[in-house]
Amino acid sequence: MAGELQENIARVQERIAAVCRRAGRPREGVRLVAVSKTVPPEQIREAYEAGLRDFGENRVQEAQAKRPALLDLKVNWHMVGHLQTNKAKPARQLFHWVHSVDSLRLAQKLDQCAACSGERLPVLLQVNLGEEPTKAGAREEELVRLAERVGQLPTLEVCGLMVLPPFFEDPEQTRPFFRRLRELAKAIGAASLPNVSMQELSMGMSNDFEVAIEEGATMVRVGTAIFGPR
Repeated sequence: MAGELQENIARVQERIAAVCRRAGRPREGVRLVAVSKTVPPEQIREAYEAGLRDFGENRVQEAQAKRPALLDLKVNWHMVGHLQTNKAKPARQLFHWVHSVDSLRLAQKLDQCAACSGERLPVLLQVNLGEEPTKAGAREEELVRLAERVGQLPTLEVCGLMVLPPFFEDPEQTRPFFRRLRELAKAIGAASLPNVSMQELSMGMSNDFEVAIEEGATMVRVGTAIFGPR
């Protein structure tokens, strides 16, 4: 399995490098977040040894179970799944990034759970561009106000936006959603809100990350292409 995993990682890294060259973007401008949900700690360790440093989890409970076996690794942990307010405290302790802040209430809970007042947690605002009832995310018209209010919280820093668009077999069909996220980020950035930057765009998964990079993604959340089907 280790050999196959290393090959998968090398393949994904080369695809990212190739699309960055085509798009005229520096490779270091795109962070590969390996989505490790249901993946055992042993495989995460193998992926780390193959050069990965950023891992994304969808559930707080699963991350809690894995972390003790991986404490010796210098990993950046990303919360990329829907986060309930009652899990804000452990999430604040476990993760270095939260991609899925979709309400002021959740942001306030994360702020209240800070271990110390000087510690700022980088967060992304999740947007539901497809207006899918089964998916979390703020509406477009709420974004500027949400960014402003979250930016006022003393222990959070708004660093950008995240989207989980509708799934299409043809990745080109996701392009309008990625482009729209970039446009929204530009509009919010132009508002010059305190403690709000739009440097990060978390968009693109195994099926469509190349299109996402072409449209400006700075973080791609890749699971199946690295670890295989779950």
